[in-house]
Amino acid sequence: MLYDWFKHIDFAYPKMLSLFAFVPALIWWYVKKYNSRQGALKVSTAHSFTTTSFKNIFRHVPFILRLLALSCIILALARPQKHNDEQLRKGEGIDIVLSIDVSGSMLSQDFTPNRLEVAKEVAEDFIRDRPIDRIGLVIFSGESYTLSPITTDKNTLLTQVSGLRSGMLQDGTLIGEGLATSVDRLSKGDAKSKVVILLTDGKEEAPETRLIDPLTALEIAKAQHVKVYTIGMSAQVANTAPVEEIVRGKKRKLTSDFLDEELLRRIATETGGEYFRARDKLSLENIYQQIDKMEKSKIEVQSLRHYQEKFIPLLLIALGLLFIEVFLRFTILRKFP
Repeated sequence: MLYDWFKHIDFAYPKMLSLFAFVPALIWWYVKKYNSRQGALKVSTAHSFTTTSFKNIFRHVPFILRLLALSCIILALARPQKHNDEQLRKGEGIDIVLSIDVSGSMLSQDFTPNRLEVAKEVAEDFIRDRPIDRIGLVIFSGESYTLSPITTDKNTLLTQVSGLRSGMLQDGTLIGEGLATSVDRLSKGDAKSKVVILLTDGKEEAPETRLIDPLTALEIAKAQHVKVYTIGMSAQVANTAPVEEIVRGKKRKLTSDFLDEELLRRIATETGGEYFRARDKLSLENIYQQIDKMEKSKIEVQSLRHYQEKFIPLLLIALGLLFIEVFLRFTILRKFP
């Protein structure tokens, strides 16, 4: 308990602690003085003087109390202070929208355990590493949906990301609508820098209900000065024969051209971003780290330390010990000449 107390204590005047060097000298002086005051009488045996009494047992208590009181006073003179550290972060952040594909193909197990789970884990780490930025979350498959507007509430955002699952929306892959929805979220913000990180494992599959095609979404992003980083997520090797993979209980063919890299590269290039290809979890982590380095926020960290004075209790303890010493010296342990 005492160790924990001192662990969070600083002394404003630590040099005052050197006064503890006088404590051994006081003990030596007390012992010498005590021995010099004892009477001496030569007798044939000391057996009759071996009887102990209450006063004999506790005769040194007043001096011990005085030493403890003196120790408390020295500690009080050193001015102990308990400190609490606080960090204030402020700066010019970036508005970022994570646009994540949640189509059925994201359950493919060429990533362990599957593409979607890996995308979620890496996105969560990216969010934790951006304390200043406002970040939003848009998901898309056969339609797009804003799961979280841009916010600084990272805990809520992390909860939303961890809850992502395939089947939340109609199946399909509408990259254009996912991008357009993300840009719309950013257009409502006033940040100087606006970024979309669009992750998908497929190419545009346009149903009759499609509202915005990818090229139209690209023009919207350019008009809003939104930079787009695109990530193609697939471990399939180029120029390989088509393979069958079970996705949500159905067999589908995955070919080397299933990922529309040409479209993703064009979106990134024309908006000032960059296209990346993720073939495993490590490469996806590296991609997010590269984006993190390229999109730096201006952060000012101000460290504050608050102090609470703790010398008053020590003074009160010292006064209490001196009072007990005086009380014992002139009552129970009183000496008669």
